[in-house]
Amino acid sequence: MIVVACPGQGSQTPGFLAPWLELEGARESIAAFSEAAGVDLLAAGTEWDADQIRDTRVAQPLIVAASLVSWNALTAEATPPAGVAGHSVGELAALGATGVISQDEAVRIVGARGRAMAEAAARVETGMSAVVGGVEEQVLQAIADNDLEPANFNGGGQIVAAGAKENLVSLGENAPRGARVIPLQVAGAFHTRYMASARDELRSAVDGVADVKPPSLTLWSNSDGKPVETGARALDLIVHQISNPVRWDLTMADFVERGITGIIELAPAGALVGLAKRGLRGVPSVAVKTPDDLAAARELLAA
Repeated sequence: MIVVACPGQGSQTPGFLAPWLELEGARESIAAFSEAAGVDLLAAGTEWDADQIRDTRVAQPLIVAASLVSWNALTAEATPPAGVAGHSVGELAALGATGVISQDEAVRIVGARGRAMAEAAARVETGMSAVVGGVEEQVLQAIADNDLEPANFNGGGQIVAAGAKENLVSLGENAPRGARVIPLQVAGAFHTRYMASARDELRSAVDGVADVKPPSLTLWSNSDGKPVETGARALDLIVHQISNPVRWDLTMADFVERGITGIIELAPAGALVGLAKRGLRGVPSVAVKTPDDLAAARELLAA
């Protein structure tokens, strides 16, 4: 069972989109996605610097658009995977890949999501830090003691804490035994109570979708790590997820339970394959960072 994973925010790097534009039809797809998202994704993915593409309004549609371009290139000449899962904003790429909604609709929604989350993040100075290692119970207690929330349970001994900047500093200065606290380059405390004000805007964007279908492949949700049976349920969980923790640990656990034999991460790629090396030890993986990686991904699918 081969699973395709769609990455979340933070996986983008300056210029990463450039090699993808050499593929037939990719430039036209990015132009359509730019119009849907209300962001110049072509310029963002080829010319803008790290600070510009870190902006939540830009980063989220840029990542989803890149994932969809790489998905289209991968599946045009390959055996379909057993299923698709997205991490955080990557769930919208997964919805587009599995046909729950059109790819243009996925990017339109992620454009609204990015704007709403950026506005929510601007209300209070917040951030996120990865806590790597330590005993989970002690890590969660330290997060709670600093009035922070666990935003991502990433598996492989990594939990992301989120909340007020000064509280993240305090957590870093008093890290749980055996753990490292690593500040993340994101603009706010995503997947926490600080995002509550973004829910209504996202709900409105989701409700604007006229054509919703059941997923064409197994589609996992970050809410509980389980497959979602209907398109309507998948969209409801997208709204729920904006202010609730990402349970990638449970998603990977379900992969194991179902007999995963390989994982392919779509562009921009890297973070989820890294988590898989710790949480899915021994499972072959391919990070599709550039079109040059497509051959290895197709070989894994064929095997």
